[in-house]
Amino acid sequence: MSNQDLILYEIKGRIATITINRPDKANSCNFAMLKKIHGSLIDADKNEKIKCILIKSTGDRFFSAGYDLKEIQGSPENAKMIQEWGRKVNEAIVLLKKPVIVQVQGIAVGFGVLITLASDLRVFADRPKDKLYLRLPEIAISAFPQTGATFLPLIAFGLTYAKNLLFTTDKVGIQELQNINFPTRVFPPEKLEEETLTFVKQLTKYQTEFLFFIKSMLAIMNKRYIKSFFDLEDECGKVAYDTEKKSMKELDDFIKGLHEKYS
Repeated sequence: MSNQDLILYEIKGRIATITINRPDKANSCNFAMLKKIHGSLIDADKNEKIKCILIKSTGDRFFSAGYDLKEIQGSPENAKMIQEWGRKVNEAIVLLKKPVIVQVQGIAVGFGVLITLASDLRVFADRPKDKLYLRLPEIAISAFPQTGATFLPLIAFGLTYAKNLLFTTDKVGIQELQNINFPTRVFPPEKLEEETLTFVKQLTKYQTEFLFFIKSMLAIMNKRYIKSFFDLEDECGKVAYDTEKKSMKELDDFIKGLHEKYS
């Protein structure tokens, strides 16, 4: 399957649908796929006919297992591309004027979680925890949390729960997510496609100005912070991956500098 077929883009009525189509690789994303997702998001946002954007994936087991780690291993250049385009995708989802709805039918890990967190509305399949959960495993696999992995959980869940996810790498099932009112809708798996489409179609019936301005106003209110948060992650990531390890004093001074720069 070519990279072109790994991300499907379809416009039907007032809805643009972006589908991650790599079920044999747990819907993990390489940088070419991320680039295609980003291009599709920008195209949908510019298209005058489109009012809502739906992101989903194929297969039953995984929504997305995150970034393609095999592409990163042994290749600093590929790792840099993944970070660059992963950030661009998540930043676009947050800042586009059109509402982005994500449909989650299975396990989401790493970047799969970040897409879910960045989206405006989230529709889940009602499945047991062993078949559907969110997990941020970065600290456990020695991957520095970037491309929104720290601030997106903070915005979505608050400080305490964000810390729990990032430090414990625990799996979070649908029941736990419902307890904190995270899902917008939850449907039986066999009705997920149909009910999600019905839900998104209802959104497209709302007055365009109201639909776009609500998201845009919220984005503008937080835009300065959003971009700064991405920059902060990238700045810390460079130091975290630096082969020349820093002393505790050097780290302390670096962190003090961050407080001054980003406060």
